[in-house]
Amino acid sequence: MTVYAFFLVWLGGCWASLGEGKVRMIGSSLVSVASWAWALLAGAGGLMLLIHEGPLPVTNGWFAMSSGIAACPLTATLLRKHAGLSVTRWAQFAVAFLIFLAGRVAVVLVLHRPFLPQ
Repeated sequence: MTVYAFFLVWLGGCWASLGEGKVRMIGSSLVSVASWAWALLAGAGGLMLLIHEGPLPVTNGWFAMSSGIAACPLTATLLRKHAGLSVTRWAQFAVAFLIFLAGRVAVVLVLHRPFLPQ
C-alpha cells in the first residue's frame, strides 16, 4: 500500500508540475489529499502505537509518527514561514516514504521480524 501511495503522489506531482489548467489543479489536489491522508494515518497511528506499547523499542511507532509529520503539508508551510525553506510536495512525500522504509528496515534488523507484516 505504501508503494501505491508513493506512486500516486509521484504521478500527481508530475501532473501538477507539467500540466496546465485543470490537469495541474487535479495533480496538485491529488498530492494534497494523499499528503494529508498519510499524515493522519501514519502520524496518528504511530502516536497511538507509542501510547499503547510505550516508547521502546525504538521502532515501535517512532518511524511511523515521524513519517506522518514529514508528510504533513503543515510542515512545509511552517518551514517556508519560519525557516525560509521552500519544499515541494513530492519531495516532502518522498522523505516521508524514506523514513517509513527506514522504520521497516529497522524492524527487520533490530526485532528480527519480516519486512512486510503478516
